[in-house]
Amino acid sequence: MSLTYRQLQDIRSRHAGAIRHLHTLYTEMDDRYTAAAESHGFECRGCDDNCCRTRFYHHTLIEFAGLFSGYLELSEDQQRRITESAQAYCRKLETAGGQDRPPLRHLCPLNEDTLCLLYQQRPMICRLHGLPHVMRHPGRGLITGTGCHIFEETCRPGNGHPLDRTPLYRAMAHLEKSLRQTTGIDIPVRLTVAQMIVCFEE
Repeated sequence: MSLTYRQLQDIRSRHAGAIRHLHTLYTEMDDRYTAAAESHGFECRGCDDNCCRTRFYHHTLIEFAGLFSGYLELSEDQQRRITESAQAYCRKLETAGGQDRPPLRHLCPLNEDTLCLLYQQRPMICRLHGLPHVMRHPGRGLITGTGCHIFEETCRPGNGHPLDRTPLYRAMAHLEKSLRQTTGIDIPVRLTVAQMIVCFEE
């Protein structure tokens, strides 16, 4: 079960402040990502193994609504193209049956000519992917992660500092909890960008 167009429209109109707070958090994410990347001398310029082909699942109602808000600002032609691409992606996902071997490497429907059509509204994982990172989990302790394969191939180990995702995850969790409490929506979210987009049609 997923959200309906009406529910998303209601969040957009009645909870615009929450979406503004999300954009403020996105700016902080970008700033922290840039600082960490510069400390390593790393710059993402795209690659053949594009992360836009990675099957990321997104888990927050607030980001679902934020992406929807950006989608409505696109032209009707752009919306049509994105929706058609999203539907094709979902058909491939259904054919794969949720299996990850081999992993589905279908391009994100928002990627058009190597550019993201909703770059300002792209979800958290799209912003943070690629750098070595740490996260201090309240129950599992310190969790670490490596950078993408391009980072590992081009950057010397020991230089720079990892991106600390902890304050960013905490802030996102706070936004999510607040929005769910005020809307009363308890539907769990575990969707790719493509699966979100197919919900954007009336």
